[in-house]
Amino acid sequence: MMKRSALPHFAKSMAIYCALLSGFLHAELSQPIAPVRPVTEIYFGTEVTDNYRYFEDLKSPEVQAWMRAQADYTRATLDSITGRQALLDRIHDLSNADLSRGGFMRRGDRYFYMVREPGAQQPKLYYRDGLNGVEHLLVDPTEMGKGSQTHYALDFYEPSWDGQYLAYGVSMGGSEASTTHVLEVKTGKVLAESIDRTSDNKVAWRPDNQSFFYLRYNKPTPQTPPNETEYNARTYLHILGQHAQGDGDTVVFGRGVSQNTEVPEGQGTYILLSPNAKYAIAQANHNMDENPATLFIAPLSSVKNANTPWRKWATVEDGVTEFAVHGDTLYFLTQKNAPRFKLMSTPASHPDVHHAKTVVAQGSGVITNFSIAKEGIYVRTRDGAVSHLTRYDFDGKKSHPVALDFEGAVYGPTTDPRETGALFNLQGWVQAAKVYFYNPVTDQSIDTGLRPHSKVDTSSFESKEVLATSYDGTLIPLSILYKKGIALNGSHPTLLNGYGSYGISREPAFNPMNLAWLERGGVMAYAHIRGGGEYGDDWHKAGMKRTKLNTILDFIACGQYLVDKHYTSPAKLAAEGGSAGGITVGGALTWRPDLFSVILDEVGVSDTLRTETEPNGPPNVPEMGSTQTEDGFHGLYAMSAYAHVRDGVAYPSVMLVTGANDPRVAPWQMLKMTARIQAATSSKNPVLLRIDFDAGHGMGSNISQREVERADLWSFILWRTGDPAFQISGP
Repeated sequence: MMKRSALPHFAKSMAIYCALLSGFLHAELSQPIAPVRPVTEIYFGTEVTDNYRYFEDLKSPEVQAWMRAQADYTRATLDSITGRQALLDRIHDLSNADLSRGGFMRRGDRYFYMVREPGAQQPKLYYRDGLNGVEHLLVDPTEMGKGSQTHYALDFYEPSWDGQYLAYGVSMGGSEASTTHVLEVKTGKVLAESIDRTSDNKVAWRPDNQSFFYLRYNKPTPQTPPNETEYNARTYLHILGQHAQGDGDTVVFGRGVSQNTEVPEGQGTYILLSPNAKYAIAQANHNMDENPATLFIAPLSSVKNANTPWRKWATVEDGVTEFAVHGDTLYFLTQKNAPRFKLMSTPASHPDVHHAKTVVAQGSGVITNFSIAKEGIYVRTRDGAVSHLTRYDFDGKKSHPVALDFEGAVYGPTTDPRETGALFNLQGWVQAAKVYFYNPVTDQSIDTGLRPHSKVDTSSFESKEVLATSYDGTLIPLSILYKKGIALNGSHPTLLNGYGSYGISREPAFNPMNLAWLERGGVMAYAHIRGGGEYGDDWHKAGMKRTKLNTILDFIACGQYLVDKHYTSPAKLAAEGGSAGGITVGGALTWRPDLFSVILDEVGVSDTLRTETEPNGPPNVPEMGSTQTEDGFHGLYAMSAYAHVRDGVAYPSVMLVTGANDPRVAPWQMLKMTARIQAATSSKNPVLLRIDFDAGHGMGSNISQREVERADLWSFILWRTGDPAFQISGP
């Protein structure tokens, strides 16, 4: 990239002119004041007033105008920060330094995977025969968006068992509103299939490789409530060449499909199969996640219509999170009486979870997942920030550890139950990812070269795992990343990230963009707070519903640790959280506004009392609770940052981020929170609302969107923590 000093005189003049213009535009723009229109409700004797309920009508011209004005003001402000462009250039260089491959699926000796080349906006889908085979392009999302004002993303893909066909989903503008298509792998020909309403689709190819089961949401009507548009999806059978749009496909599983099968409410239902399967397993998943679900089984030959003789073999209380049929045996992972999980087996013909055999007992680490190969079962175990891979015989009596080049996080493994060996990814916080293939015959893990050696030099950085003490004495794991040799004098801008919901663990992952922060002397930290799954199911349950305040207080304890150990100071400490992590950072804002200088709340859940009413609301009830019960209300009220913003408090600098097409957390959550903080704060610290009108929850964003967002967030922190290179220019 050409240096600024090498720009011709004309280009320099234009750059100065644009900077001045941005300043003048910023001077003319102003943040609109949101009118207060109180709506008061009484929940089980507690009166709660919502001043900005009207923001929930996102189609309102008034709301749209307010959004645009807020977004324009924020854009002008961020563009006026002097060091932002140089930081964006550095982020761009780092994020485009390496070619990456991931998302591997194996069908025999054929591998399907995503590739992002340096400079590419979106990853593309490829396949190759053999690990050293020729790479063939299958799907390029960037070609779909050419000539339009939006972009497309590849949401999912599932090859047939013989590797000859591929079902895949695409959506536009970050909406995740997927349409399912099918292509012929050898020729790349896209078939007639185009099935909409298949967000979060789970495709299960039948052994004939000419048909598959898939998930589809009901077609909404004008009378359909928003919180039912993405709820109670059903499973259908599709045969290639018939009913190309899916209308007319036979429904085989779901709530209300059959009077003989009681399926609980939930976001989606789907079927999972193994190659050469004799049995089909149907899952009723409440929130399309890896938490326990209600499970059914039936002979595959009988799964033809609504009269399928499904047999329930596990309920949510049985704690089954993962399963697979191999031959006549059903293997499953459960957290019942084993908060760190155990692997069990039972006959697939008559599964009995209560009298199942233990294949791998609960240990000191958390069993996160397993994968079946021809020679045995590969089990992944997490112990803090390190994970291990072990191969077990099918009865669990013999085991053999898979040797790793370094201690880090293992992702995968990818196997095919008809073939030997396992493919896996190994990386760390400051160790670039590599893809290995383990050969059980030679007992060696070979670097495949599918992730070429990184061009990014990480030798100047290191990570450290420590324990912070929470309010009740619980020790909270905390990962800290920094430049080697930094002085612990409290001077470093520090970004503390936290999530803590749904049993999701934040494991070590290498992101080259982070070096743009670390090389400036900044510190990054990841708080492994209760509500996540770092220590298994007990850790998760200790931060949900009525115990959710633990999540917030654990995060605050981690921030206090960073201050007490002199990595940073309150004037330099920033908090970041997104999605359900909005509860975490929102709580940090309302509980300890004195501890943090900056709060970054990204597509965050803020008004938990109203979350249940949005399109993706009901699936979150098992995690957060419901206002329909007194206990549920008290839990939701306690965790609601929006309900606890107080007038006259000197709040820190805040930036709230949303995507206009977000299907997971309604954009009005960030709108309401912005209006409330702007009205309440007594400080002169900025409260900005950043909106991307061509984005959603972040899943479908392209690389430029991610780079710009990261530059905006970090520039905002550096500005507000006093970095002289990051100050506002112009009037």
